[in-house]
Amino acid sequence: MRTTLAALLCCSPLVVGAQNQSSVNVYGVVDAAVVKEGGCDGDARCASYVSGGAATASRLGVKGREALGDNLAAVFTLEAGIRSDSGASDQNNRLFGRQAFVGLDGRFGALTLGRQYNLQYLTLTEVADPFQGGMAGNAANLVGYTVKRYDNTLKYSTPSLRGVTASAIYSVGESPFSNRYNRAYGATIGYANGPFTVSISHQRKNNPIEAAATVPPPDLSARNSLIAANVALGFGTVYAAYGHNKGEGSSPWDTSNPYGALAMTTPSTDSRDVLFGLSVPFGSTSLLASVIHKDDRSLLDRNARQLAVGLNHALSKRTAVYASFARIINQNGARYTVGNATEAGHGDRALTVGVRHAF
Repeated sequence: MRTTLAALLCCSPLVVGAQNQSSVNVYGVVDAAVVKEGGCDGDARCASYVSGGAATASRLGVKGREALGDNLAAVFTLEAGIRSDSGASDQNNRLFGRQAFVGLDGRFGALTLGRQYNLQYLTLTEVADPFQGGMAGNAANLVGYTVKRYDNTLKYSTPSLRGVTASAIYSVGESPFSNRYNRAYGATIGYANGPFTVSISHQRKNNPIEAAATVPPPDLSARNSLIAANVALGFGTVYAAYGHNKGEGSSPWDTSNPYGALAMTTPSTDSRDVLFGLSVPFGSTSLLASVIHKDDRSLLDRNARQLAVGLNHALSKRTAVYASFARIINQNGARYTVGNATEAGHGDRALTVGVRHAF
């Protein structure tokens, strides 16, 4: 009886949704890979391991849409990150750590509230990066973007008008010290028509480290701007991007010091990023490559360059196998690491070989 009652309670929202012309879709990705790291300067963590999502972070999501009439609809998304190597929750053990928002979508655009993606990070992964934010060639290893997602966020996106779209986002800080701590905002404008896609984005984040004690955290505020484009040519797709980063938290860095206790991990406070990439399909196989240069404008002059190559082979519309290798050449004591869609990495090079299935 209890089992039957639980099943009815679980299914009843779907039945009501159908009567109100709504749809609820369950989707997900399961990705796992073997990773071999190198160049860790003696760090014991630099070894072979199984990643819970190297090309694409594993996830389980539910999204829905209900027609309200007059071209207006209610929308929601709940998306949980999953570590496929252990079954644990990702994003610091949050239940729906990837996305959790609700809103309205109509003829004048979409307005949503909740945990949502940083628009500048989306420009980086969806427009600029041939590796789409994954594998060893992940552009976020060097290109500045602060955080992937904002909590407590209000987002507005316009409908497409002759290929032009725009979005704006505001994240309420909700800090016990001041409403300016952890606050963020940003905007992006893009154009996509035929083979050509371009996007310009800017974001500002105040104090990315959350305050948990009675003393305010250090000021790690950041400002990031990015211009990205790609064009599909006869032989493949060419990618390019230019980024401008200012502030203590404007470039990727690891406070846990993966290079050992004697190595300083001072981040760049002023840098420029340049990316060039390529994706060439051969039937069901795509060859990927990119080069990224980070020009550190601070007094330390800690420049870095990442070279990456990869291969993605589609076994079906939902399943693919992949392999990638990336190397970061750090200069003047820079300590950037080669990560992937899930891990930040511990060394200056890494090889990944994995499989991904979407449903």
